[in-house]
Amino acid sequence: MSEDKSYYFCGIGGSGMLPLAMIVKAAGAQVAGSDRALDQGRLADKFQWLQDRGIRLFQQDGSGLGDGCQILVASAAIEETVPDVARATALGCRRMTRAELLAEHFNAMSRSIAVGGTSGKSTVTGMIGWILTEAGRDPTIMNGAVMKNFADADAPFASSRVGGSALMVSEVDESDGSIALFDPEIAVLNNVSLDHKSLEELRQLFGDFVAKSQHAIWNHDDAESRTLINIRELTHGSSFGFLEGADYQAVQVEEKPLSSNFVLRRSGADHPVSLQVPGRHNIANALAAIAASCAVGVSIEAAISAIGTFRGLARRFDIVGSTDDISVIDDFGHNPDKIAATLKTLKAFPGRVIAFFQPHGYGPIQKMGEELAGVFSQYLDGDDRVILCDPVYFGGTVDRSRGSESIVDSINAAGGRAEYLAARPDCGDRIAELAESGDRIVIMGARDDTLHGFAVSILKQIARD
Repeated sequence: MSEDKSYYFCGIGGSGMLPLAMIVKAAGAQVAGSDRALDQGRLADKFQWLQDRGIRLFQQDGSGLGDGCQILVASAAIEETVPDVARATALGCRRMTRAELLAEHFNAMSRSIAVGGTSGKSTVTGMIGWILTEAGRDPTIMNGAVMKNFADADAPFASSRVGGSALMVSEVDESDGSIALFDPEIAVLNNVSLDHKSLEELRQLFGDFVAKSQHAIWNHDDAESRTLINIRELTHGSSFGFLEGADYQAVQVEEKPLSSNFVLRRSGADHPVSLQVPGRHNIANALAAIAASCAVGVSIEAAISAIGTFRGLARRFDIVGSTDDISVIDDFGHNPDKIAATLKTLKAFPGRVIAFFQPHGYGPIQKMGEELAGVFSQYLDGDDRVILCDPVYFGGTVDRSRGSESIVDSINAAGGRAEYLAARPDCGDRIAELAESGDRIVIMGARDDTLHGFAVSILKQIARD
């Protein structure tokens, strides 16, 4: 990645695109881009922040591409009719996916940690990045979410960090198969469960991922992960979990509404750990992060000290605020595992749950609609409520024959209490109408940066009523 390269990011405001754009710009490359949200007048603060850092932005009409030497960075699934793509093709520009560019940068590092798995990737990446930073390792971090420990007035969109060392930690994605592009020194496998691909495909992708690493960190409690390790007869690794036999085991767990404590048992020694983030899933995430950090030479004492000051990620069980004893939480939950983790954390303590869910597209409803409905039916009960609007949709060709109504119908058929309102603002009005003292309102969904603002608007509406 040399200084004379020029990258043009189509969709530069995306959760995976923006941090990568900042990393390659810091490496000396020229960076420009476009975004549909910019054309639509959404997320103005984000795009102004990019421009203030010297990134030129254009309408997504092909006008930003004028030189065949530019490299177009775009999703592999983007349609050829998009003006930027058509213009790049006409100019003969090289085209790369986000994952290809990230892998090129990642694989050039002399030391590297890649975090994979169906759930928890962003949190574990953030945890490892914070531990390594506090330990003085000065890592580059590529994440898909804003890391609160690195965010400030000058860096409100801190989903990446540019370090001065040759050590990099990055989450890697299985949904498009691009995890296969990465050659990590340390491979972290959080779990294996249904999401964007079939389990057969996931087993192959994740199995190859851990097999080619020098050291694998894997979830001892997850049957699929255990099977992958056993089938491939991998001995170069460390396991984590709650069950007996894990190399990094959590015992004496104490869950609290907004935090947690546990004892980390390793090699017969016990180490007390305190976290500022709640839920058993975050204890598992912390075990994975500590194990990965130790694998690159950080002492367990330094790792535990650092993780005790980790403040979490934006939109990962993010407490927006409370009013009249009603709390509003913003969460990235969008697949069955993520939603289950959030709901289990909420249901560990008293109080009704009002769960809003915006599916992150029509495709996921086709693939896992019944599983999504099953999670809400399993973990919510009694007076708990579920409210769904239409899936996020920003255009393009996709089968929209099955929508959110199907999930609502399945929840209700199982005895739950779910409602469908097509328009999101109407859902907000309904939630405010339902809200009572003691309720926890959780806003869940992905691929839509305006969901946080929606959560804030509900809190304000309740406060006014």
